[in-house]
Amino acid sequence: MKARPGDQSGSPTDGAPEVTFTLRDNAAISEARHRAAGFLARLHETHGITVPSPAVEITLLVVSELVTNARKYAPGLVLLRLRVVDRTVQVTVWDTAPDMPQASAADPRRIGRHGLEIVKALVQRFEIRPEGMGKRITGHIAMA
Repeated sequence: MKARPGDQSGSPTDGAPEVTFTLRDNAAISEARHRAAGFLARLHETHGITVPSPAVEITLLVVSELVTNARKYAPGLVLLRLRVVDRTVQVTVWDTAPDMPQASAADPRRIGRHGLEIVKALVQRFEIRPEGMGKRITGHIAMA
């Protein structure tokens, strides 16, 4: 899997493994899942970290939901960062929409718009922060 210009991979100065991808088009959702799966699979050989299957599945679902929302509601580029620190996988998505998303009230009759509810239910910690002309959304998935 070749990195695109602007993609960064490796370990920051604190030693935590991470990778950042620029997602540019409508294939971004499947590409994000594919790249996330590759990053998680390579962690053992590159850093001696094994991510348990349930954490991998949750990470891929969180990536799908957050990237889907970014592609649906924000024009322009989407950045996806995956980072492993303190026995968690951190999934961060940056987009260009300044609006802060809100989870809708639970309604089993509603079709669609459950992504943020799903993410919040699956992650250990959830953050939304304004960033310049957009926002950054981060979910922390426990590996234990």
